[in-house]
Amino acid sequence: MSIIKLFIKKEFKQFFRDPKMFVMVLIAPVIQLIFLGYSANRDLNYVDTTVYDMDRSSKSRELIRDLEGSGFFIIKEFNTNYEELQSAVDKGTVLCGIVIPDNFEKNILSKKTADIQIIFDGSDGGKAGIASGYVANILSSFSEKVSLDIQERSGLKISLAGRVTPEIRVWYNPNLTTRNFMLPSIVGLILIIITINMTSLAIVKEREVGTLEQLIVTPIRPYQMIIGKLVPFSLLGFIAIILVLSVMRFWFGIEVKGSLVLLFFSSFIFMLSTLGLGLFVSTISKTQRQAMITSAFLVIMPMIFLSGFTFPIDSMPQAIQYITNIIPLKYFIIIIRGIVLKGLGFYDLWKELLVLFLMGVFILAVSSNRFQKKLE
Repeated sequence: MSIIKLFIKKEFKQFFRDPKMFVMVLIAPVIQLIFLGYSANRDLNYVDTTVYDMDRSSKSRELIRDLEGSGFFIIKEFNTNYEELQSAVDKGTVLCGIVIPDNFEKNILSKKTADIQIIFDGSDGGKAGIASGYVANILSSFSEKVSLDIQERSGLKISLAGRVTPEIRVWYNPNLTTRNFMLPSIVGLILIIITINMTSLAIVKEREVGTLEQLIVTPIRPYQMIIGKLVPFSLLGFIAIILVLSVMRFWFGIEVKGSLVLLFFSSFIFMLSTLGLGLFVSTISKTQRQAMITSAFLVIMPMIFLSGFTFPIDSMPQAIQYITNIIPLKYFIIIIRGIVLKGLGFYDLWKELLVLFLMGVFILAVSSNRFQKKLE
């Protein structure tokens, strides 16, 4: 035990002597979190719009006022012909183009169907889909208002019986803010960077400078060396988690609704996998550059893309969805989002924790065995 303590002490001394490593592990996560908090935003707060009003009637102007009054649609220009509107959409200066045809008001007053044309720049399907939802809601309200107005003018008795009034309640993220959904997952991303990348680099660096061979000829045993290498980066991982959670709470106002104890316990279970992967990368890499490239392109990027961190798993092809089941980060993201956003407990997340634990034990055991053989 004393040998392991000395080895851990030696690792921390080596870590603090390298200012680049210190910045990468403790400063970079905070900067990444702040940048991502402001950049990872799929919310559509306003829609640049152009309008070609061929009718120029009171009803068409009323519809335009409703669009502007919603707060989402910003009317950039009014076109005098269809080609101008099409050119604005093609150039990307607006996301939405609205064409109100002749006889729009006449058809409404005649109780006929009044058509309008809505054109979206679909190059960004996400934005176009959100904007189309905004338009649908505004047109639905406008249509209902026109219908009631016509009935009142006709002297018809309006009966509200049988109408359905939906009352929508959004749980866990009432404002539907993308940031609240994305930022908790940063904990997993930070742990990946620290435990996979830094662990592999630290071990390969010792091989490059020749100190690993010196350690081999000492009385230290392979398992003691493995523990001495992995424990420091585990502790650094927990420090990074504390920093990330602090920034989330005091900078972005995102509170952890669940148990902090369960959050740190889950992080430890997740680190079994990431430390094992970092150890494995060190066994197949001869230089630090090779270790960095290997961990980035063969481990970190696939984990990010296939874990649900960036893209929803449900929208992936079925074959890819099967592959995601072997990605440890997938289960950790489910756990961390459940704890932070929903306040879920152990009994709600025990299945994901069990899978994560079994994967971590397997990966760490295989990597440790390979590392010991390399030392021998």
